[in-house]
Amino acid sequence: MKRVLMAIENLGLGGMKRAATVVGNAMTAFADVQYYQLADVPSYYELQGRLVPAKHPVMPENGAGPLTRYAVQMADLGDVLITEKIDVLIVNAGILTSFIPYLKTRAPHVQMIAWMHNNIDTYFNQYYREMQPEFVAGVKAADAVVALTESDLAGFQTVTDRAIKIWNPVTMPIVGHADVTSHKIAFTGRIAIQHKGIDIMLAVAQYLPDDWQIVIAGDGTPTDVAEFKRLIHANHAENKVVYRGALHDEALAEHYRQASIFLATSRWEGLPLVLVEAMSFGLPIVSTDNTGAVEILEGGVYGELATKDATAIWHRLEPLLHSTEMRRVLASKSLARAKDFATGPIMAKWQQLIE
Repeated sequence: MKRVLMAIENLGLGGMKRAATVVGNAMTAFADVQYYQLADVPSYYELQGRLVPAKHPVMPENGAGPLTRYAVQMADLGDVLITEKIDVLIVNAGILTSFIPYLKTRAPHVQMIAWMHNNIDTYFNQYYREMQPEFVAGVKAADAVVALTESDLAGFQTVTDRAIKIWNPVTMPIVGHADVTSHKIAFTGRIAIQHKGIDIMLAVAQYLPDDWQIVIAGDGTPTDVAEFKRLIHANHAENKVVYRGALHDEALAEHYRQASIFLATSRWEGLPLVLVEAMSFGLPIVSTDNTGAVEILEGGVYGELATKDATAIWHRLEPLLHSTEMRRVLASKSLARAKDFATGPIMAKWQQLIE
């Protein structure tokens, strides 16, 4: 049985962390899995493998010179690979990917997989713009690069010939179905104004009829939450939104079951897990046309896609508000598509990759 180390910047709340822990936990069926984080924070998610403590923990930030700024942490990870006799290292996202050339010198026997959770344009032109040379070197040195969509696979294939695509699986238990007669629209995501398009979502909210509301599950930094509350007032949406904060497990499932539509307004995404979650409960989807949503909805076959503009989204959303039958049709499409993200076939691809 291969000894696998799942390495991540931190194990707090977030889609990347959720995907990494769900896949890592499922991997315990065929591998000896351990977890490692650069930070020292309690894991928000259940871990079915040992968490190896970091010797010099840090909460890393994107920026120039990661190999200098995190030289101690990079050396610590090299030590862990050797002392724990690791066979396969899976690094999540870019800072840890930049460590790969160094780690190869320390542990050349270890298979090193770089798992890319966001789209390549966001990585190159936003998150890792200031550390692009180190990021590219890490991608080129990796034994495999896992992308989430066809567009990102094509992008990473211009950098390395070892890129493959593996979708993330649905990451929560599915019990029950959405109530398509409800006048509630579900929104799930971090309160990250630009990334999740919170400003777009609240601009849409002001158009809603008085008997409809957007119910929001998610949390954010104090700065973003303050801006979120300001935007609610600016859009005169106080009676159109209900903010529930971060929800987990059964509370999140109930959030989906009580709604009749799921709205997603992100400006960019890798493969948004919340879309698959919502579809698994039979929620019709209205989403912006980020690359992840386009992949999941197959260009609009399985849900409504609109440009990243409140007016465009409203044109897609409004007809659904007035037709329960339209919602039922899209609900059936969501349930059909969600089956493609079942854990079994996706984990079979991971097993093939590491074995």
